[in-house]
Amino acid sequence: MIELLVKGGLSYLLGSLVGSLAIGSLRGGVDIRALGSGNAGATNALRTQGKRIAFWVLAIDVVKGWIATQWIAPSLLPGIAPAAPALHAWCVTVCGLAVILGHVYPLWYGLRGGKGVATLVGAVLGIHAWLLLPMVLTWFAAVTLFGFVGLASMLSAFALAVSIALSVGSPRAPLVSYGILVALLILFTHRANIARMSAGTESRARRLWLFGLRRREA
Repeated sequence: MIELLVKGGLSYLLGSLVGSLAIGSLRGGVDIRALGSGNAGATNALRTQGKRIAFWVLAIDVVKGWIATQWIAPSLLPGIAPAAPALHAWCVTVCGLAVILGHVYPLWYGLRGGKGVATLVGAVLGIHAWLLLPMVLTWFAAVTLFGFVGLASMLSAFALAVSIALSVGSPRAPLVSYGILVALLILFTHRANIARMSAGTESRARRLWLFGLRRREA
């Protein structure tokens, strides 16, 4: 249990290094939460600060998710006795969730972060890279059909949960639990998007990046 707590804590602290806010601090204290949609993520960075900044925001947020599940979860920590195998298998679930929670509620930035999608992508990349395929395909299909980035992100998270549930990988129970929990978490972090879509005020993507097709703002 101590191993899970320590690794979960390390993953949470890593997740609290939010890419857009860290870059904003280096650029003279720019707080992206006061710009555009107010979200501290790559999509808002793209809309308000351009492609170059958005790229680095995305890279930071993806890489920290990958580090949590690829490095922290399986590693042996000095002075920490490894848990029993059945419990150790849950490290990937704990670390994968904790790094996203750190991004959403960052300790270093007043518990106001992003929505966790890029960090989820990195965490999944560290677990099993092939699981990104149904996520990416679902995301592009949803953006193409509906034009809502938030909706596409939610659907891609649920596609991940379904893919894990239908797979035969191991450890099964921890991975299935992870898929369900992150899908619910991404749904929760996009609750404002759901409210705006219901009210008809959610902005659509002006350019569908896969095909270069233009849409009007809603």
